[in-house]
Amino acid sequence: MDRDSPLPVVFYQSLSGREPVREWLKSLLTEDRKLIGEDIKTVQYGFPLGMPLVRKLKPKLWEIRSTLPDRIARTLFTIDKDHIILLHGFIKKSQKTPAEDLDLALKRIANLEDNQR
Repeated sequence: MDRDSPLPVVFYQSLSGREPVREWLKSLLTEDRKLIGEDIKTVQYGFPLGMPLVRKLKPKLWEIRSTLPDRIARTLFTIDKDHIILLHGFIKKSQKTPAEDLDLALKRIANLEDNQR
């Protein structure tokens, strides 16, 4: 389903004010940042989307699957009140998404839910 207006994208913010995904993106090469940004924009306008760009990992948790020139990146996100919240980003080094990356994203979802109470 194409949208006339995109879903707003926000960065997960820790209690200390850090935005880990923004920091991760800034650490990448400009070309890599641009490719990941284009993928995020595609999700903004087209969500819900499926493979090969988006894969649901768990309830309330999806990944954006970005192919970079010499590696693969993943940006984990959730949807909350018609916003995409970018939770965690990493360069994929193995076939399976590492458990620690999944756990971190799930903890951040739990933090968001706790803060809404």
